[in-house]
Amino acid sequence: MHYIHTLIAGNVWAAWLVLAISFAVLAKCADIFVESAVSLAYRFKLPKLIVGIVLVSFATTAPELAVSVMSAIRGNAQIALGNAVGSVLCDTGLGLALCALCAAGAVTLTPRVVKQAGTFLIVVALMAFGFTAFDYTLSRGEGALLVLAFGVYMVILFRSHRRGREVDEDEWENIEAHPDFSLPRLLILFVVALGGILLTSDLIVGSATTIAHALHIPEGIIALTLVALGTSVPEVATCIAAARKGHAALAVGNILGADIMNICWVAGASSMINDLTLTRGQILFMFPVMLLLVGTAQVLLRRRWRLVRWHGYVLLGLYLLYLLASFLIFRPTA
Repeated sequence: MHYIHTLIAGNVWAAWLVLAISFAVLAKCADIFVESAVSLAYRFKLPKLIVGIVLVSFATTAPELAVSVMSAIRGNAQIALGNAVGSVLCDTGLGLALCALCAAGAVTLTPRVVKQAGTFLIVVALMAFGFTAFDYTLSRGEGALLVLAFGVYMVILFRSHRRGREVDEDEWENIEAHPDFSLPRLLILFVVALGGILLTSDLIVGSATTIAHALHIPEGIIALTLVALGTSVPEVATCIAAARKGHAALAVGNILGADIMNICWVAGASSMINDLTLTRGQILFMFPVMLLLVGTAQVLLRRRWRLVRWHGYVLLGLYLLYLLASFLIFRPTA
């Protein structure tokens, strides 16, 4: 892996080749990952939306956590916090949009789960913005509060499921799962596929960064958009694979869970290592845009509790506007 990173760091053509191969391998790993996750949910009769919020999203946010924690250790607050917030924007504006566009039809959602996860997401997004709006810093104590809030949410989620309020007995009708696979085999498939997703995501980040530098894309734009996009590849790829296989509810749950974890877990844990201080302009740009996109997604998801194709166009349009605004606002002046 070190040799590949060294190769692509100095050769833009090698970076393009590695990028293409990584996307191909990632697509296959995402297929296996989705099937194994659905099969595990089938065996334990768990709602797919719950599995997406907890199991899949925790696994697919591993790149964001690794990048942000390492950035915090090295004192690079821009990448640490920008990656977390940028990943929420990417997951919602790109991942959820592609889920709507790739699904065969309208995606029916479980109202109670969407209400619970969506409300908590808005609350922690407002908390994070409130923490940073005045001193432009997410401190260790504030990060600890975000992590604590996430722990409370997990307890509420599982207690709610144990009381049976989230279970839909008809949810597993006509589902292509693998009930005959042994539990160890399913777990091995899940872990191997996850490993493939993480490795290819790492190569995608390195390749895309090399290409961006060769094309003279500003460093600030790379931190706000490209790094976040690269670390969000697992969520986006999983969403596309799940939507195409008819498991779009799993994809929606993955996005909601990943957004929550990016704010509470990735940003929170990173700030517990080192205070994350950004400029006034970065804070007052990223967080309001995040709240706008997340809020729009919640309004759309609660409209008849379905995700339909035109919702995807709205979210994708907002995400593209965010990318354009990022470039226009943070481009170099010289």
